[in-house]
Amino acid sequence: MSLRQWNFVYLTALAVALGSLVIISGAWFIELGLGIKPCHLCLIGRLPHYFGIPVAAAAAMLARSSQKYHLARTLLVLTAFIYLVGTGIGGYHAGVEFGVFQGPTDCTGPLSQPASMDDFLKQLETVKVIRCDEVAMRVFGLSLAAWNAVICFGFTLLASLGAQARRA
Repeated sequence: MSLRQWNFVYLTALAVALGSLVIISGAWFIELGLGIKPCHLCLIGRLPHYFGIPVAAAAAMLARSSQKYHLARTLLVLTAFIYLVGTGIGGYHAGVEFGVFQGPTDCTGPLSQPASMDDFLKQLETVKVIRCDEVAMRVFGLSLAAWNAVICFGFTLLASLGAQARRA
């Protein structure tokens, strides 16, 4: 295996792991630092990052060994699949936000009118729903869910390219 191919597999796996770590750190900052609470679909959209980071990191570590090169490439295939699922989740969530898809009933749809003031006060005390069909924040015109789809697709492509590297 040439040094160039070893570097390519290692660097693509490392780039995906570190890039995803930056993305999930940004999501935590938005939630904890800025106080913008995530909806149910936002939390689901984080799952590919939680799974993808350790898999891509393992691929990067294995790519440093010429005996584990094929295993590193296999893990990059798994990484690509994880982020492809993330692309779908982000795309679905963005579609819910833009009214293309109907979202989960527990966080989308019309608000129900309480029958009395007492019912309304009880709802305020017990229910705090973060809506999945409302955009909490836009960056350069796209919602965070749409950006998650774009970024996950980029990680899918990057991991796929790394997985295709051949031995010399």
